[in-house]
Amino acid sequence: MKQILTLAASAVALAGCATMNSGPVAGSATAGNVKTAPDTMRWLYGSGEAAAASIQTWRQIADYSIAVVRQRKAPQSVPMGLPNGTTGSIGTPSCIKADGTAKPFAAVFDVDETVLLNTGYEYWQALTGKPFDADEWAQWANNGAGIAQPVPGAVTGLRRLREAGITVIFNTNRDSDTAAGAVAAIEAAGTGPAVHGQTLFLRGDDDMGSRKDGRRAKIAENYCVIAMAGDNLGDFADVFNADESAIAARRTMVARGEYAQLWGNGWFLVPNPVYGAWQKGTLDEVFPPETRWKPSPGDAPVTMTRP
Repeated sequence: MKQILTLAASAVALAGCATMNSGPVAGSATAGNVKTAPDTMRWLYGSGEAAAASIQTWRQIADYSIAVVRQRKAPQSVPMGLPNGTTGSIGTPSCIKADGTAKPFAAVFDVDETVLLNTGYEYWQALTGKPFDADEWAQWANNGAGIAQPVPGAVTGLRRLREAGITVIFNTNRDSDTAAGAVAAIEAAGTGPAVHGQTLFLRGDDDMGSRKDGRRAKIAENYCVIAMAGDNLGDFADVFNADESAIAARRTMVARGEYAQLWGNGWFLVPNPVYGAWQKGTLDEVFPPETRWKPSPGDAPVTMTRP
């Protein structure tokens, strides 16, 4: 996922086509372009380590969700960041309808860098060095189907969920004006189907902008959501991104208490070191005083000499 339109200058890069009205750029595979890709892009889009981490996460998602479905007890929704009309401070909606019947199971996923890799748009940004451009992103979102590849493990993971009777729902910050492009990209990657307003929810579907709690509330009206996955904390609850400048407090909130119990236990984070709300922080903010170290003058390494 992902929070592309809200992360302006921090956002990703890759298009695969200058006009993005057809396929990849002619000659884009030519040898000789030795420009070094950014470190984070090399990891996410080029490394075996990233593929392994993604496959591992998707296997955990499917294993966990299928185990929940097979439990012989009343189902319970995973917390969804919904403070009103729910139980618990992070919102656990009821899995029972007003008429007393059980809601069907569902799992909710961000799309960008969670289900799909935006390698085309990322390539273009890395090649040109340009900052995020909303018009170019819209072109990619509308016409990237067939170029955007599935996140490793996503196709198998989603297939397993659907085979277990779990409805797959996508909740993305792609704009509602690009709904057709989102559907086409999801289905071309083998991760569909997706139907806007039913199993696909987009930025602009309500008046909350990039915040997703409203869309999650809408989904929870009809489904018992047993798992959620994304690459940004806002894919789980808006409270995490309420103050993105509070670097240490945000990390502590995630790593301790009731939130810490959810990772791998209904909430699953897919790795994305390329862009996101995490792209802020001074040295003092990232390294609190108790974590800092420097060698003393007497700690210089000893030079070895031959006898």
